[in-house]
Amino acid sequence: MSERYLILDDGTVYRGQAFGSPATTFGEVVFNTSATGYQQIITNQIYHNQIIVFSQPSIGGYGIDRASYESIEPTCKGVIVRDVADVSTNRQRRLSLDEFLKIQNIPGISGIDTRALIHKLRAKGTVKGSIVDPVKDLAHAFDQLNAIVLTNQQVSQVSTPKAYPNPGTGLNVVVVDLGLKHGILRQLSQRNCNVTVLPYSCTAEQIFDLDPDGVILSTGPGSPTDLPKSLTDMIAEVEQRIPLFAIGLGHELFAMANGAKVKPLQFEHHGDNHPILSIITDEIFYASQGQGYTVDRESINRDKMLTTHIDLVDQSVQGLRHRDFPDFSVQFFPDGAPGPLESSELFDEFIEIMTTRMER
Repeated sequence: MSERYLILDDGTVYRGQAFGSPATTFGEVVFNTSATGYQQIITNQIYHNQIIVFSQPSIGGYGIDRASYESIEPTCKGVIVRDVADVSTNRQRRLSLDEFLKIQNIPGISGIDTRALIHKLRAKGTVKGSIVDPVKDLAHAFDQLNAIVLTNQQVSQVSTPKAYPNPGTGLNVVVVDLGLKHGILRQLSQRNCNVTVLPYSCTAEQIFDLDPDGVILSTGPGSPTDLPKSLTDMIAEVEQRIPLFAIGLGHELFAMANGAKVKPLQFEHHGDNHPILSIITDEIFYASQGQGYTVDRESINRDKMLTTHIDLVDQSVQGLRHRDFPDFSVQFFPDGAPGPLESSELFDEFIEIMTTRMER
């Protein structure tokens, strides 16, 4: 493998070996602590315009399979690993990770001291980085990196431009696509839901015209404060008439639509090992997370909203429920892709809420 460099906007240079696409790339550098599920992570739209560092030392051992995509066209900007493996005999494998990244035009770099890099990211927070070819003078590469202004319009770039169906024979559910994970669609399909996916720019009237039994606000990338006010206005109108389940970025917008504030996390959460406490049941489970922002606990209007889940590591708000309407939200990923599966029963709760409402 040929040599490549990872450079950071603080002047740090890491030397490694190239795999995947040979393209030069720029993006925010974030780390993920998941031990498995690299395909789901790379294809998750929350990583739009970001370069993902994997803490797991060896990545790629079971290749790429057709059942583990979270989006058809991944939009992350790069992959950083300690070691890239290509030894799989998995019968589901269709491509190696190297082949997959080449097809998707996503650069990778291996041979990096990912422990040292992650320690730096934990100390400094998210930084801007670039994967480049080796040159005698890196000054120009740093000039380009420092000149890059990363977009804050991530949702508009990853949301579907047109409505489309995911047909079923059961309850009618509208999913508002803020950067949709396919795991959400899989969970709804397993429950025979008849799903219509709408763009993030949809109006409350467009949702009402479909006469759904429930609405899901999907996960997505970026900050909720960069999104238009029309989105929270839509949520405030829909939540009063239709059961609503909000996830990830959708959870943050649901909170904002009900008067709460959202702030950046000091340390972003990316991994599948976060202990979550369900306050209502007093149970602890582990969940997959991918968040850079959190709902400010002190800003929650307790006359309107009830906190249902908290992260036991940093006490951040992980779930909310409306006191007056059959609406609830979670910050973590309940769809179990890549896992764990412990919180997927929240989809059963959503089904029960819709069914109960229909029977009245």
